[in-house]
Amino acid sequence: MQTAPITPVAPGTPASDPVAPDTATSAFGLGFDALLKIILTQLTYQDPLKPMDNFQFVSQLAQFSQVQQVQTTNDRLESLMAVQATNQATGLLGRRVDVAAGAATLSGVVTAVALSGGVATVTIDTDDDRTISGIAIGTIVQVRENN
Repeated sequence: MQTAPITPVAPGTPASDPVAPDTATSAFGLGFDALLKIILTQLTYQDPLKPMDNFQFVSQLAQFSQVQQVQTTNDRLESLMAVQATNQATGLLGRRVDVAAGAATLSGVVTAVALSGGVATVTIDTDDDRTISGIAIGTIVQVRENN
């Protein structure tokens, strides 16, 4: 029996073409758009004598939908964490803090808060009239009212 090459019904993108990076990616490094392109490529190049099983197709779509929902949830959690870091940092303004600095501990009043990429740092004026900026909130070991 001789086989003939199968030509696609519609033009498609070969699997070897680079895929544009998506903003949201799954745990496997593929975004929802890339995963959808894979399904479309499968449909385009499927064997007409052995088409894709409907159950398998619906199952793949459900999995891709689930990936998109997880990505959306992850984006919202990152946004929530950034807001929480902002609230935590602004709550330190005007408070006296102790900061771990190696074996020593610095003490001072928080005078400014800087936010960059969801990461908050503080600036303190120490008791010996020094201003130290870029202090990560995680290095603060104690917070008290400024007396």
